[in-house]
Amino acid sequence: MLRLKIIFHLFFIVFCTSLQAEVSVVDDLGNSVRLDKPATRIVSLAPHLTEMVFAAGAGDYLVGVVNYSDYPPAALKIPVIGSYQKINYESLVALQPDLVLVWNSGNGPEIVERIKGLGLAVFVNEPKRLPDIADSVAKIGVLASTEKTADQSSVHFIRTYNRLKANNKKTPVKVFLQLWNEPMMTVNGSHIMSDAISVCGGVNVFADAVPLIPRINIESVVQRNPDIIIATGMADERPEWLNYWLVWGDMGAVQNDNLHSINPDILSRHSPRILQGVAQLCDYFDKARDKLK
Repeated sequence: MLRLKIIFHLFFIVFCTSLQAEVSVVDDLGNSVRLDKPATRIVSLAPHLTEMVFAAGAGDYLVGVVNYSDYPPAALKIPVIGSYQKINYESLVALQPDLVLVWNSGNGPEIVERIKGLGLAVFVNEPKRLPDIADSVAKIGVLASTEKTADQSSVHFIRTYNRLKANNKKTPVKVFLQLWNEPMMTVNGSHIMSDAISVCGGVNVFADAVPLIPRINIESVVQRNPDIIIATGMADERPEWLNYWLVWGDMGAVQNDNLHSINPDILSRHSPRILQGVAQLCDYFDKARDKLK
C-alpha cells in the first residue's frame, strides 16, 4: 500500500509539472512566442494591453505597466515603469518579467528590438480589426494559462461585435474622425477605428490616406464634406475645438448639427471596451441618418 501511495504521489507531481509545460502562440507580427512555462510575471507597455491582461484573467500576474494604465481600477496599484514611448529599462529588468506585452505601432519597433535584446520574451500586439482584440485576449490567456476566463471574454466580445454589425447594415454615412486639433489628425482605412466606423455603416472619408494616422488640414476635410464629425481626445468632455467647424456652414456635418465627441478611452484604446465606443458611434450615425432623410 505504501508503495502505491508513493507511485501515486510521484505521478501527481509529474502531472502537475506537465500542467506547467511550455506554452506558445503566434503574435500579431507572425513571431512565435514560446515560454517554458505559463507567465506569472507580466509587464504591459500600453494601457490597452493592461486591459487585455485583466480581460484574460491574468491581472494578478501584472508586475509592471506604463502611464495611463488606469482601467480596471486594480491597474492603478501596479508599478509604472515609464510611458509607452519612454521605458525605464532598469526598472523593467528589475521586475524580472517572464513576458513583456508590446504595442508595435505605439511603442515602436526600436523598443521591441531593445527589449528582445535584453533576453526577455516579447508578445507584439498590433490589432487592425476589431475581432483581433478577442484573438489577442485569447492568446494572452494561453501564455498565462488562464484560458477559461480569456475564452469567455473573447466569446462575449465576438458575440457583441457580431450583434452590432448585424444591427447596423444601414444607409452609409460619410464620417470624419478627428483625433486631435493641432496638429489635425485622423485615421486611414487600415486603422482599427476605421473598422469601428464601418461596423456602424459609416464610411471613413480619409480611408485612402497613406499614413496610418495622417495629418490633414481644414481644406481637405471641407472638400470631402462628411455627414458627421466625431472628435476624440478630451475624456468625456466635448472638445472646444469641435466647435471650430461651425464656421464652415456649407459642410453637411455642420448644416445638420452632426458634431459629436467620444471618450478616447472607449474608442482609441484597442481593448475590449472599444465596443462601448462602437455602440456610441452607431447611435450617433443613426441620429445623422434621421437628419439626412
